[in-house]
Amino acid sequence: MLRRVGTPALTVVTVLASTVFGLARPAAGDAISDARAKAAAIEAQLTQAQEQMSALSQQYDAAVYRLSQINSSIAATQAKIAADEQQVTQDKATLSQAAVANYISDDTAAVANPIFAGDDKTIGAVTEYNEIATGDLDLAVDNLHTAENALNAQQAQLQSEHTQAQTQVGAEQDAVAQNQQAIAAQKGALAQEQGQIAQLVQQQQQEEAAAAAKAAQEREAAAAAAQTQSTSSGASASLAGLSQAALPPTAPGGAGAVQAAESQIGVPYVWGGESPKGSADPGFDCSGLTSWSWGQVGVPLPHYSGAQMADSTPVPISDLQPGDLLFYGPGGSEHVAMYVGPGTMIEAPYTGATVWLTALRLGDGFVGAGRP
Repeated sequence: MLRRVGTPALTVVTVLASTVFGLARPAAGDAISDARAKAAAIEAQLTQAQEQMSALSQQYDAAVYRLSQINSSIAATQAKIAADEQQVTQDKATLSQAAVANYISDDTAAVANPIFAGDDKTIGAVTEYNEIATGDLDLAVDNLHTAENALNAQQAQLQSEHTQAQTQVGAEQDAVAQNQQAIAAQKGALAQEQGQIAQLVQQQQQEEAAAAAKAAQEREAAAAAAQTQSTSSGASASLAGLSQAALPPTAPGGAGAVQAAESQIGVPYVWGGESPKGSADPGFDCSGLTSWSWGQVGVPLPHYSGAQMADSTPVPISDLQPGDLLFYGPGGSEHVAMYVGPGTMIEAPYTGATVWLTALRLGDGFVGAGRP
């Protein structure tokens, strides 16, 4: 099946444009080269920023984890201080109450603790006990103060580390945000540069296609003029029809096939057609044009684009030569055109159109190139 092909589509211009066409106009070539260089530099910066993002994210995670550890340590220290204060206060109250009760009652407590006896003989023992109790209590209070001072110092250190950790978290968060902004800006700049490249390439293709079409028309006009001038007066009637027919190609191989195809510019598209100018009913479809053109240089091709692709030797896009066939659709089953030169091809496109030179299309279902 043949498919209607419209305005050329440019796809992946940053890759294909550099390998497919030789740029004929130095000024345009310089502009495209400059744009590609800028795009490459932006891509390098973007790649570096994206690689940095992973490291920055991990650094941020580490800072957050460190802050959580410090917060846990602060909470544990505060709990320890509170528990120690409560325990010593409780022990102090209990010890004081026991000492006073036993000293005053001098009964049950005295039995359990003889040093609390109320007679004169036990006064020294009571005094000694009070001194011991008071000493123990003072020692406990001193130990509490020492512990509290140590804990308070630890808490102060942790608070300082907490402040530093919070600052580090903020710094890492800012670095991640800045990196994200840089990535977004670089993506925008890259898209803009690629759009500029596509526009420059399309403009160049259009200019080259127009120049090629004009050159082909001039060659055709010159050939027709030469043919008319060489016609003798005695054979003018018999050669009138031949002047409308296609001139045989003067070059062999693909270049000759291109000459033959260009001689048919303006012939209408006809479904299943393979009839050149000068025929009773001239017309070509896409595979009819390529089959007839290659036939003029002695290379027979089947009148079907899929069979032409199967019979051709695959050619990489970077190695295209004049006369190579360009196939579209699965297995080349939908359309075939002929490569003319940098950025240009010739085809019989669709019903209502004529054989024409047009910009090279590497999108719109393009599946490969072949050399008969």
